[in-house]
Amino acid sequence: MGGNATLGFAHGALGLATLKISRMSTRRFLIAGNWKMNIPPIGSFAPESPYRPHPSVDVWVFPTFLDLPGGRNHTLIVGAQCGRPEKEGAFTGDVSMQMLADQHYYAVLCGHSERRRYHGETDEDVARQAKAALDAGLHPIVCVGETLEEREQGKEKDVVKRQIADLPSGIIIAYEPVWAIGTGKTAQPTDAQSMHAFIRGLLPEGDRATTRILYGGSMNAANAEALLSQPDVDGGLIGGASLKPEEFRKIVETAARLIRLRD
Repeated sequence: MGGNATLGFAHGALGLATLKISRMSTRRFLIAGNWKMNIPPIGSFAPESPYRPHPSVDVWVFPTFLDLPGGRNHTLIVGAQCGRPEKEGAFTGDVSMQMLADQHYYAVLCGHSERRRYHGETDEDVARQAKAALDAGLHPIVCVGETLEEREQGKEKDVVKRQIADLPSGIIIAYEPVWAIGTGKTAQPTDAQSMHAFIRGLLPEGDRATTRILYGGSMNAANAEALLSQPDVDGGLIGGASLKPEEFRKIVETAARLIRLRD
């Protein structure tokens, strides 16, 4: 599906338990570094930087607005951490999706849990952001995921289903269990796979094999191989570990090695 058709929910006889989709060439691993409100790590723009484009793995970084020009000018693939759907207007402190595209930035995060928590972004806001990003020619990574309380109540699938209901086709999804962000905790690889498969099963049939679903819950060099080995985990949205160049390099190298083993 193209354009801004919404994802909706998949129907039919195919059950989630039997949903088996092999990773396709269109689902290259994507390792994305979200630097949040931090300065770029030392050496980020150097020739040997691990944040530079890689021949077999997509590597993107998301610095602050202040550091977007530096990353772009040093040929990193950079995106913004947020953007507003309106093209212009009286929105003090905001930057529009169209403005980001006009400055030749590549991607944008939509609905990160910290934006939802600290800026009150709703599912409706996030869907509008994603659609505006696509309209502007950006590549949106849309974040979804449950809190610890929601998981303990057994509501994690209901929450994620609601969050993706009105999203457009053509996006990248990042599953970020909120309870694992910045805490050092992470979902077990089989738990991550289960949720990623659930999300993929909600997509229209035509989008399932091509939509990349990243894991965004404290991926690091120690757990990257186990997570990236899961069939429905197509990369990682990396927070804390992305601020450590050598750790980030190991994650990228792990993804590249898994590709070689797969091929």
